[in-house]
Amino acid sequence: MYQFRNVDDSKRRLLVKLLAAATWWSAPVGRTMADVFGEMPARLPADRSIYRIEGNVTVNGAPATLKTRIGASDTVETGKKSEAIFVKGESAFMLRESSRLTFVQESNALTNALRLLTGKMLAVFGPNNPQQITTITASFGIRGTGVYAETNAEQTYFCTCYGIADIIAKNDPESRRTVTSNHHDEPLYILANAKPGNAIRKAPFINHTDQELMLIETLVGRTTPFVFPSGNYRGPRRDY
Repeated sequence: MYQFRNVDDSKRRLLVKLLAAATWWSAPVGRTMADVFGEMPARLPADRSIYRIEGNVTVNGAPATLKTRIGASDTVETGKKSEAIFVKGESAFMLRESSRLTFVQESNALTNALRLLTGKMLAVFGPNNPQQITTITASFGIRGTGVYAETNAEQTYFCTCYGIADIIAKNDPESRRTVTSNHHDEPLYILANAKPGNAIRKAPFINHTDQELMLIETLVGRTTPFVFPSGNYRGPRRDY
């Protein structure tokens, strides 16, 4: 079993540069990726869920390994300084530290459901795989989408990295918005307590990268819908 531990920030920055170059199949880059990740990024086989774990990660309360399978109604949790990268069906996830994510099994439902009760999550979903995401402060109906979310009792940060998201504030049904995004076009905060109609507010782009999206899309055999010149990349394009 390989667990990704004790990798310093400088090496992390190197790795995302390699991912941005989209040349991890070349021999020198492939060896570097394998040295740190334990293997080169590729579509995970059907009998495997977890690509990488760092620190303390549990599935339904039991310590996770690379052999742990994640299925319907399972809960994935990460401890401090911990992270899990995994696949469930045609969806892929990067769950950062101190997070709790539960998959919801609903009979006869056409939309998959999951709950991010606390923490930070980057996720990508297939074009024919609609999802319903709930947090403490908001609900999100999403289609063909890559998303990043951070949530606590006071607010949820939500970036529709690409695709479409219908957003509703839980405590203020008047606050709702549909975001159609090509490239991180409209990050938002959804507040727990705000004046009616004002719970959804603009937010900056924070804490996730295109390279990370490229990585988790690769694990389900897809690519991101955008490209960028690796040598000039500094962050996602923002047109406002």
